[in-house]
Amino acid sequence: MNATENYSIRVEPTQNSRLSQVDFDNLKFGKILSDHMLVADYDDGEWKDVSIVPYGDISFSPSMSALHYGQAIFEGIKAYKFADGTVSIFRPDRNWERFNKSAARLQMPEVPEEIFMDGLNKLLDIDRNWVPAKEGSSLYIRPFMFGTEAALGVHPSKSYKFIIITGPVGAYYSKPISLKVETYYTRAAEGGVGFSKNAGNYALSLYPTQLANDEGYDQIMWTDASEHKYIEEAGTANLIFRIGDTIITPHGDTILHGVTRRTIMELAEKWGYKTEQRKVSVQELIDGIKAGTVTEAFAAGTAATITDISRIGFEGQDYNLPPVEGREFSNKVLHYLNELRYGKVADPFGWNYLVK
Repeated sequence: MNATENYSIRVEPTQNSRLSQVDFDNLKFGKILSDHMLVADYDDGEWKDVSIVPYGDISFSPSMSALHYGQAIFEGIKAYKFADGTVSIFRPDRNWERFNKSAARLQMPEVPEEIFMDGLNKLLDIDRNWVPAKEGSSLYIRPFMFGTEAALGVHPSKSYKFIIITGPVGAYYSKPISLKVETYYTRAAEGGVGFSKNAGNYALSLYPTQLANDEGYDQIMWTDASEHKYIEEAGTANLIFRIGDTIITPHGDTILHGVTRRTIMELAEKWGYKTEQRKVSVQELIDGIKAGTVTEAFAAGTAATITDISRIGFEGQDYNLPPVEGREFSNKVLHYLNELRYGKVADPFGWNYLVK
């Protein structure tokens, strides 16, 4: 189905583009937003008023339900520019699927494909000049939705707003990171919302992350809620290890099912590596580092892409990983993904969604 058949997208072009003010050689992550945004409203059981308008403030009631009861979800996607000027979005269909899984868990309405995908296409077509051409840079895309009912009382909101904003970005991390294994605070528990990309998951991470920063670490390595024995995520990204000759990632419903993580594991299988999605204990990781069998460890996510881990702190002691230069798998997959996403090699998987 096409958006024009079901949802007429109104377009209001900006009269004051900020594009000329952007220094594309010095992009800071999340600080610069593009000229336009897509906005859609849900009320009376249906989506309506789908529009692309100039980026700007929105008004809301102080009793808006999302502010009080936390019905807020989001996604992270990236778009890239090929050498010939083609704009490509990397696997947005997977983000749309995950977005709606988050919506279902938080008792929110699903966003139809015509609004999410066709709206995204139209938005990026209008703002295609905001997509950086420089390798290592991209256009970050943030779809999000929140409850807008102006009423107090714990119940699902009767109305919602779906918005997509974008902005040119450079690298999220500029160097390998250090992690502290967290053995007290918890990110997610069985039966909870760990697999969904909801705002609350990130709010609860801020305080323990600051404590880790104060000790000299860049991020937290989250562990399970019940025993703190099993590794889950790296701050706001998934974790992937190479232990022996196997590429391993922690797995479970307390872990965000990342699109980048999924992509990396699919590539590993295609290239003939052994792969496993299973529980990984902290002790297995530490013993493997000491024995030299853990040769690679990195965080994977849309923002982080692939960020190598240099050091892991556990119970007051640091454990150093091998030098990044010698890491065969993470370097290989990062190089290939860059070649693929910038259109330098053929796309046999159909992962690049070309903006029409």
